[in-house]
Amino acid sequence: EVVRQTDLLPSQVEEALSELAALGFVTCDSFDGLRALLVPSNKRPTLGRNQGKRRRKTGLASIEFAGRWSLIRKQVSEESNGAQTAPRDAAVEKFARVLLRRYGVVFRKLLERESLAVTWYELGRIYRRLEARGEIRGGYFIAGVSGEQFALPEAIGLLRSIRKTGASYELITLSAADPLNLQGILTPGARIAAFTTNRVLFCNGLPVGALEGREIRRLSENSVADSDMEATLRVGKLRPSLRPYYK
Repeated sequence: EVVRQTDLLPSQVEEALSELAALGFVTCDSFDGLRALLVPSNKRPTLGRNQGKRRRKTGLASIEFAGRWSLIRKQVSEESNGAQTAPRDAAVEKFARVLLRRYGVVFRKLLERESLAVTWYELGRIYRRLEARGEIRGGYFIAGVSGEQFALPEAIGLLRSIRKTGASYELITLSAADPLNLQGILTPGARIAAFTTNRVLFCNGLPVGALEGREIRRLSENSVADSDMEATLRVGKLRPSLRPYYK
């Protein structure tokens, strides 16, 4: 039917079907069509010469008896999907760069802290592309974290400098809504809800205490005194004008 309606030579139809099937534009309703295309053209029975023969002798390598061919109508959907995919790719790349600026080093587990519906698979494609361009570095930068890690070049230098710096034992408090609240994600223990009223106390970069609601609890065994922990966490919540009056 295809030969008759197109006015093409049987060899031209076979070649066209082979190319269209390879590109994914047409399909056959049986595997015999694919098997027939795998047979070299010089050994394949030619269309129109097997009408008088039984199928059991010619069907194994003949496109003519392979089944029905149909068009896969996906061009319209591909165009519409392409129009929708381009803005999403741009948005995912922007989000990937924001994560790099926020954390310096990005890996899969950090996505537990984020609420946007972006998968690590999408981010990984962006980061590998940026790594191939030389904009970022890929490697193993943070111990205890499995999987791929990607970092800004300046973040690697800061990590090395911090490793060489001695401990200062300075107490730093942060709001639990801060992106640096990675308790329960990078460190053991329960997570601290990301509310502005909650606070996390750090000593030498490690979380040592937290204020949740009105309760203070230790996050690890440390040498920070209870009085210092309470004063730092509770005073930090007060307005600067009220802090001198806290006792």
